Amino acid sequence: MEPKQGSNQDIIRVLVADSTHIHTQLLADALKRDPKLDVLGAHSTDLIPTAIHHNMDVAVVSSNLDEDPLRGFEVLRKLRAAAPKIRTIVLLDSSKREVILAAFQAGAKGVFSRYESLETLCQCVRQVHAGQIWANSQQMSYAVEALAATPTVRAVDANGLSLLSKRELEVVRSLAEGLTNREIAERLGLSQHTIKNYLFRVFDKLGVSSRMELLCLTLTQPNEQARENVSGGTAGAGKRNDADNPDLAWHKKAAEEGMPDAQIALAQIYSQGKQAEKDPVAAYAWYLVSEQTMAEMKDLISNSKRKLAESLSTEEILEAQKAAAARLKKSVKPASHDSKDVVATAKHVLA
Repeated sequence: MEPKQGSNQDIIRVLVADSTHIHTQLLADALKRDPKLDVLGAHSTDLIPTAIHHNMDVAVVSSNLDEDPLRGFEVLRKLRAAAPKIRTIVLLDSSKREVILAAFQAGAKGVFSRYESLETLCQCVRQVHAGQIWANSQQMSYAVEALAATPTVRAVDANGLSLLSKRELEVVRSLAEGLTNREIAERLGLSQHTIKNYLFRVFDKLGVSSRMELLCLTLTQPNEQARENVSGGTAGAGKRNDADNPDLAWHKKAAEEGMPDAQIALAQIYSQGKQAEKDPVAAYAWYLVSEQTMAEMKDLISNSKRKLAESLSTEEILEAQKAAAARLKKSVKPASHDSKDVVATAKHVLA
């Protein structure tokens, strides 16, 4: 990469990776018009080694890479682990809340909509390079609300005394961010086998048996612990027992096993206080869990649907669409009031 004229302090080295090779080249050429930006394009597969080799200052990465709408976030997490000094900006096709939060969780210092001007993007690059966060007021409110709604992890063992070790807490916090074992291993500089061993030890200490149970515990444990302190570790007066309410027990079990409809229903139960003691914190926690579960299901469905569509003709796809529309119309009509609430909430989460 030929350096531009000027002092090293004036020039900002920018790496660009857009959704396709053509888009990457077009965006890089456009940014090169700014005399203070030294720009280089890269493919997703060689983005990290290129960024490190050329000692880049800022990386502008599309959320959509390799025809995967969320691939950019995975690349950002890896880049942050490999070169934490490089500041990153995410190019977004969507301004939905979950996309904005995913960008910040991946380590982005700026979120930029494609519908804004090139001049604004150059300004964004300069501001992020200067150590500032680039986001509008609505995007920042999403991040602040999410931060305020995330309880501090205060996991304890069965005796309620011993805290998890520092490394175990790092693993739990990474898990809460949605990272896989491989990504956690890369972040902490450990092997995947070591991460699995840490998780097994955490499971034993906390009395849980799955990642979902662990996530639920870290979200709701402070509130549950407070209740136990008030009641002396036993059921307090007026507190309902799961054994007395099999419907609630079923929803809890199904929700912990990852069923999104059960997670939403459980959130509504805690929110309304009809079948269980009213608990807004637990309700909000289960809404967060259901949101993540449904986002993962949506990605899985989209990828599976796209692969299957490659083997179908246009006529077959149209036939499937008509059959789905008819089935959806038939299934929505007889919905009860409660189930309509669940469907409406699910549509809102997936929107």
